[in-house]
Amino acid sequence: MKLTVLVDNNTLIDRYLTGEPAVSYFIEADRKKILFDTGYSDAFIRNAEKMNIDILGLDHIVLSHAHLDHTWGLEPLVKLYTEARMEGLDNSEPDLIAHPLIFNSRTDSGMQEIGTLISPERLSNIFRFQLSSEPRWITENVVFLGEIPRRFDFENDPLESKININGKKTEDKLLDDTALAIRTKNGLIIVTGCSHSGICNIVEYTKKLCDEERIADIIGGFHLLNPPEKKIKGIIDYFQKLNIREVHACHCTDLRSKIALSEVCDLKEVGCGLQLEFE
Repeated sequence: MKLTVLVDNNTLIDRYLTGEPAVSYFIEADRKKILFDTGYSDAFIRNAEKMNIDILGLDHIVLSHAHLDHTWGLEPLVKLYTEARMEGLDNSEPDLIAHPLIFNSRTDSGMQEIGTLISPERLSNIFRFQLSSEPRWITENVVFLGEIPRRFDFENDPLESKININGKKTEDKLLDDTALAIRTKNGLIIVTGCSHSGICNIVEYTKKLCDEERIADIIGGFHLLNPPEKKIKGIIDYFQKLNIREVHACHCTDLRSKIALSEVCDLKEVGCGLQLEFE
């Protein structure tokens, strides 16, 4: 299994790739090519081209949740596939895997739209949908987690944004926030977008779903941006007992939270172009 960071907030020295406050990963597992999130712009496509990664050969596209820094790259991806078909270039017909609420409009204070921009009707002309709130095994060893049970009270964040459901705006509980889990010889790899559902909730659900206690690595956002003391303490206490091998916390994880995590686990640097390989 191999994971390449196409887009992250950070860039790595001597790697002249484009960073943005967003997430996009290219995953190769069980002979399948998976794009996890599409970032905010076409940066993930441009970075993939520099690294000689074929975005036109995807088997699956997985969206962690609807927010703009994870889905607004869908528009340039649609253009890429459309133009490839116009030019007669080889291209695949990837599945798009996400929660059923992925296309519902989202708003936040002072912002008109922070959710997915492209309508499902238009997007279904390019990609095949597999929308599910339940876990979905993509390959023998890769599972889309679906809706994450909210177990730990300390991870409950205030509800700030709104979601439009059947024409009515209501508080957005971010039920679509999910992750991927990948089984390897040394334990589970968990790939997150922002972990709005709670990183400890995600880990706990993954262990139960996969019937595996060993966690080899977690890569992605932990949604720790100036977190309250109760939340960061709860997460640090949980990770101290987790006995995890490595952690690649990035994207929406602030410096203070990374320093705290580094005291209880082997925290690694993340940036565009980083490649991780697991047996």
